[in-house]
Amino acid sequence: MADLILRQDDGHVARVTLNSPGNYNALSVEMIAALTAELDRIADDKDVRVVVLAATGKAFCAGHDLRQMQAARDGADGGGAAFADLFDSCARMMQRLPALPQPVIAEVQGIATAAGCQLVASCDMALASQTARFGVNGVNIGLFCSTPMVALTRAIPPRAAFEMLVTGEFIDASRALQLGLVNRIAAPDALTDATMQMAATIAAKLPAAIRLGKRAFHEQMRLGVGDAYAMAGEAMCQNILLPDTAEGMAAFLDKRPPGWA
Repeated sequence: MADLILRQDDGHVARVTLNSPGNYNALSVEMIAALTAELDRIADDKDVRVVVLAATGKAFCAGHDLRQMQAARDGADGGGAAFADLFDSCARMMQRLPALPQPVIAEVQGIATAAGCQLVASCDMALASQTARFGVNGVNIGLFCSTPMVALTRAIPPRAAFEMLVTGEFIDASRALQLGLVNRIAAPDALTDATMQMAATIAAKLPAAIRLGKRAFHEQMRLGVGDAYAMAGEAMCQNILLPDTAEGMAAFLDKRPPGWA
């Protein structure tokens, strides 16, 4: 059986690839566990400065594995415990993405539906192929995408998210870009190069500053304005007192490249 998750490091960029094209990279119990384990390894890897989350096959991710979910109904409780465990483990995995110290970029080459769209929304950034499509279409089979809704409503305007949730309609890459679900779009044959160029740009920055900045970015989003400024001020103080930041500022004033390792 092929590995569900593939990893290839390119310098300081880790490419993590969903590798179950036969079921459109569905978030089965096994896929969630494998991706969570890889994210945990990356969190402790000081050599990794940026993560790219990609996928094999025609689809980026088709959401939860419906066949596996239907099979769970054969349990004595009709699947209640299995469903609770599934949604809980998926929620923990989704929250792991913004909690990683490294920025995570989704590289969306194909369709991203339901929890697959949630996966895109949970990443820090996303680049998409011009042919990619996005939807939270569970409502079409009678299952409102309540858990995907959490990430989606924090990534795009709430009214647009609600429209997608209640209609089950898909949006194309251009609309996703307009709404802010993705940062950039590219031709299908240029998508990986565009994503890796963005990753390399970020990886070239001072790692400590990026890690401090990502943590502060997500923390301030949960706070009121006053508390956000107080927290951000503390983060700025931590950052500016770093020796490498002092070197970066001196290098800028001296009109020379910083002498970072």
